Amino acid sequence: MPQDEQRVAIVTGAARGIGAATARRLASDGLAVAVLDLDADACKATVEAIASAGGRALAVGADVSQSNQVQAAVETVAAELGPPAVLVNNAGVIRDNMLFKMSEDDWDTVLGVHLRGAFLMTKAAQKYMVEARFGRVVNLSSSSALGNRGQANYSAAKAGMQGLTKTLAIELGPFGITANAVAPGFIVTDMTASTAARVGMGFEDFQAAAAGQIPVRRVGQVDDVAHTISFLASEGAGFVSGQVIYVAGGPLC
Repeated sequence: MPQDEQRVAIVTGAARGIGAATARRLASDGLAVAVLDLDADACKATVEAIASAGGRALAVGADVSQSNQVQAAVETVAAELGPPAVLVNNAGVIRDNMLFKMSEDDWDTVLGVHLRGAFLMTKAAQKYMVEARFGRVVNLSSSSALGNRGQANYSAAKAGMQGLTKTLAIELGPFGITANAVAPGFIVTDMTASTAARVGMGFEDFQAAAAGQIPVRRVGQVDDVAHTISFLASEGAGFVSGQVIYVAGGPLC
């Protein structure tokens, strides 16, 4: 890659939380970043934070579960920032409930955003990576992939992300493209706050209870995940592919 050519990353679900932290971190690593979320206006704060630090960023609105919107979004990124070399599939939602209460819409929405979204985004972005003979795909899984009460839909989606990742590593590896998954444990986000509310606990108490079960005796922060993604997206991670890295403060079985 010529030294004056800046690589481009797309981070989905980047208006807040892990996605926003990842977008900021990749920008600090020297990448131009497409900050993609359902509503482009919601990406404004992330884009402004990157720009104020001297980086290049573009707000993009798209529903990652809709193929026409995904295709249009990736084409916009390629035209305005440059061809994507890094893709972080972070977009996600929760619709937690016990199985007997879970609706078909709860199931379809979660699988659609997480798993279909990652499939569509990767399919749209990989052609640019194949052409460049370089690419990094990082999919967000979760410790819930190992099973979690009240999250049959979310657990299935996150387990599926791991299978998708390993298959992408096999298929795309010959073109200089790596694919890895990051599986966070308890991370302080709006999503975990929603889970606390669902189980009827104050968020501070919920965090304290979780920290007591984690070997490092603290809950995770969004930057913990962003640092790991930064490595996997880097030039130096070219021999790491098809892996699932748990960012959970300790070993998980």
